[in-house]
Amino acid sequence: MPKVDQPLLTLSNIEEAANNIKGAVLKTPFLPAIQLDAATGASVFVKYENMQVTNAFKERGALNKLLHLSDTEKSRGVIAMSAGNHAQAVALHAQRLGIPALIVMPNGTPYVKVEATKAFGAKVILAGETVDDAKNEADRLAQEHNYTWVHPFDDLEVIAGQGTIALEMLREQPDLDTLVVPVGGGGMISGMAVAAKAIKPDIEIIGVESDLYPSMYAALRGRSMECGGNSLAEGIAVKVPGTLTQQLCKQFVNDVLLVSESQIEEAINVFLTRLKTVAEGAGAAGLAAICAHPERFAGKKVGLVLCGGNINPRLLASIMLRQLLRLGNIIHIRCTIPDNPGILGEISTLIGELGGNILEVSHHRLFLDVSVKGATLDVAIETRDSKHADEIIVALEKRDIHVSHLSSGEMRF
Repeated sequence: MPKVDQPLLTLSNIEEAANNIKGAVLKTPFLPAIQLDAATGASVFVKYENMQVTNAFKERGALNKLLHLSDTEKSRGVIAMSAGNHAQAVALHAQRLGIPALIVMPNGTPYVKVEATKAFGAKVILAGETVDDAKNEADRLAQEHNYTWVHPFDDLEVIAGQGTIALEMLREQPDLDTLVVPVGGGGMISGMAVAAKAIKPDIEIIGVESDLYPSMYAALRGRSMECGGNSLAEGIAVKVPGTLTQQLCKQFVNDVLLVSESQIEEAINVFLTRLKTVAEGAGAAGLAAICAHPERFAGKKVGLVLCGGNINPRLLASIMLRQLLRLGNIIHIRCTIPDNPGILGEISTLIGELGGNILEVSHHRLFLDVSVKGATLDVAIETRDSKHADEIIVALEKRDIHVSHLSSGEMRF
């Protein structure tokens, strides 16, 4: 009789991983997100993996892998390459288990992730511009020093560990119709897909990638697509998905959707303002897909993985401000005014009477594009919404003050 091919990964492997990591990795909350239901047309439940100690899901796979190492492999030390979350996961659990760890990270890795990795006791080397560049350097170092590799996604123990997320989600909400999972190298989605399909064969597994890095999207379609660019979702900015993960995704994943950088940015803001939680770019990719493709999820009970919350605070503040500008909650205007005594007071009084809050003001008399008897006034105003902003502008123009909208870069503060 012909030999029956053994599956790469089974539900029992993932259940074993769940037992291995129990007590050392948090069982994160899986909660309804009623605030998202009306906007998306779906019944959305969020798995808050940003609440892990390292603020990301990667601890599951990293720990499961470390626990499978022999004493000899542990004594040699481990090496990993990562844009940040896998790095912190390996560092944390290697330190806890007494295993030396070296992490290679791309040069553009957010400072918060680099410092957190060092704080967990690992040695960090920055090399290259992408995770693929970092992998090349890690390969060289592993061969030179005989380190044990802990791959971020293309390893069956790592994949099994990530698959435990689906076990927890389906135990709490067994009637989920769809799982929406961010995709980089494919470790999380392939592990979750194996577990979910074994438990509930008709469940739909949807991956999400940035349109700058459509690597798994292309692989599932048998196509070659260009990958590259400075992505807000650096955690899933992977040019080449894993060999093992591709096999599993082709077998168990229904589809992969692409989202734009602006859609990811807006999803980060939605998590922050509506759900009062922090998502990094990769963590927000799933929500970006639900918002970008509402017809795909309408009427379904959707399990969404918020896979990480490690984002540079300055970047997060910028995202919040940019969204306020988009919504008209902050406007930047330039008023062309006569250079008369009291004009500034009149303008500020008018804006205040209409309920606007002046954030910044800059008064200029010496610009050559303004009449010698005139001046310009650049004003940043906080408003209730875009309609309120329009009311303020109309009121100013009724006072014979010419008003023009400005981008932030045009302001003369």
